Amino acid sequence: MFRTRRLRKSEGIRRLVRETKLSVDDLIYPLFVEEGTNIETEIVSMPGIKRFSLDRISKELEEVVSLKIPAVLLFGIPSKKDDVGTETWNDTGIIQQAIRFIKKNYPSLYVISDVCFCEYTSHGHCGVIHGKDVDNDATLANIAKQVVSHAKAGVDMVAPSGMITELAAAGNESLFVDMEAPLLRVLAGMELEGINLDVAFLNELSVTLDKDILQLEKDIYEAAGETFNIASPKQLGDILFGKMQLVEKPKKTKTGQYSTAEDVLSYLAKEHKIIADILAYRGLAKLKSTYVDALPLQVSAQTGRVHTDYMQTVAATGRLSSNNPNLQNIPIRTERGKQIRKAFIPRDQEHLLLAADYSQIELRIIAALSEEDNMIAAFKEGADIHAATAAKVFNVPLESVSREQRSHAKTVNFGIIYGVSAFGLSNQTDLSRAESKALIDTYYESYPKLKAYMNSQVNFARENGYVETVLGRRRYLKDINANNAIVRGAAERNAVNAPIQGSAADIIKLAMIAVQKALDDQKLRTKMLLQVHDELVFDVYKPELEQVKALVKSAMENAFTLTVPLDVELGVGENWLEAH
Repeated sequence: MFRTRRLRKSEGIRRLVRETKLSVDDLIYPLFVEEGTNIETEIVSMPGIKRFSLDRISKELEEVVSLKIPAVLLFGIPSKKDDVGTETWNDTGIIQQAIRFIKKNYPSLYVISDVCFCEYTSHGHCGVIHGKDVDNDATLANIAKQVVSHAKAGVDMVAPSGMITELAAAGNESLFVDMEAPLLRVLAGMELEGINLDVAFLNELSVTLDKDILQLEKDIYEAAGETFNIASPKQLGDILFGKMQLVEKPKKTKTGQYSTAEDVLSYLAKEHKIIADILAYRGLAKLKSTYVDALPLQVSAQTGRVHTDYMQTVAATGRLSSNNPNLQNIPIRTERGKQIRKAFIPRDQEHLLLAADYSQIELRIIAALSEEDNMIAAFKEGADIHAATAAKVFNVPLESVSREQRSHAKTVNFGIIYGVSAFGLSNQTDLSRAESKALIDTYYESYPKLKAYMNSQVNFARENGYVETVLGRRRYLKDINANNAIVRGAAERNAVNAPIQGSAADIIKLAMIAVQKALDDQKLRTKMLLQVHDELVFDVYKPELEQVKALVKSAMENAFTLTVPLDVELGVGENWLEAH
């Protein structure tokens, strides 16, 4: 492994100079961090193992900066030994914290970690070398020359040759080099920029939600005839299915108590007001604790803005994920959930928020991949795809499609991508299970190529063990040939969904790179702030609004070419809700 792991603190920089025979400005300074150590208060720096205060570490890093050493190489340290005495290295998470800490406080330093690139690429401006991909006899000089040369050239990623070979064998080298690596700089800029939050509005909303929650509590207790802990699954189950006996044969958990899971209660909500109230109570309580009360605490004391972390390798489909805080799961289907978006506002009076959203991109992708002529024609003609679907499955003229029929068709259109069943469709609509099954069967009869494509994806996965997106991103499905029908069924649904959702993720990543390049090339003051699946949010300088709208729409719609045109809808407002 890397020889720097054997350095003592007193020998650090001096030995680096002596052993590598490099000038100071070509050096990487090795910094060791220990799992479980809180980066905000202390860091372990070099084996000893001696703990230092934040102030001491700051002085250490300031010395590195003053010596004009361009890079810091982060290492985990062995936290324990396994059964055969081999040291294990638990650096997941602590390295990630260290990268954030250093880039936040010492932005001039180039940060390199000794972990696999896929774990930490979301933090941008960091190189990567994986120990197992480097020959054990390699000296720090070889590593330093490679990484620092890339640092000076402004490259954000250094991948070991073994990794590139493996990527090339899987046909993913271009995916990594041309998309994931360039996206680092874009994501790093978005994370650093953050977004403005109307804390006063959220505080007011919190008070309103408190009142609504208390009223729901009162209604629930009145219907139950007694007070109890609504948040307790056992007490709730005893009330609903023991005392009130709302169903004859209630579902039970493995421990024998009544199940009060979301799917169980949702199925009964139409028939029992108390259950509808309980679901509403849960929704408001979660909304309040997860977002309304939590988001103000995420505002940076330094910038006054919220800075989320984007991860490129958490979702198996290739989608970005958002953490600290998670801004991608803010509910938008309920009126209360929508209000959360109202709290996200422009930088100042000179800016507006612009939301750019791919319209029905997953449906467009499945139409293109399946080569389903009727769907392709509808998209090319700019028709209402849900109304067009309703006209076919209900066998009525397009102009005679009712709002209810369109709604059912819309549910099926999006549900098909995720393998919706008759049971699932009946839960999402007012259709019975038999009616739902008939609708799904008619849907597949109306779009035969769609069904054939889905079957071909499952068969491909069974033979090859993976499926691919339009850019060749693979989703490996180890359970596709499992004996257990439930496990195998889940893998089969993923075989259909992953290429669609993954292709949408690939396309918006390409769009982000293109949009950021255009903003930079035209030297605009507008900033890209957020990515939420199929949507991008911008802080637009008002004088640049029309220019940016045209720029964003063009870059997103031309990011990738399908047989179906991509369409982007734009919205502008004084807050995210208004823009969306």
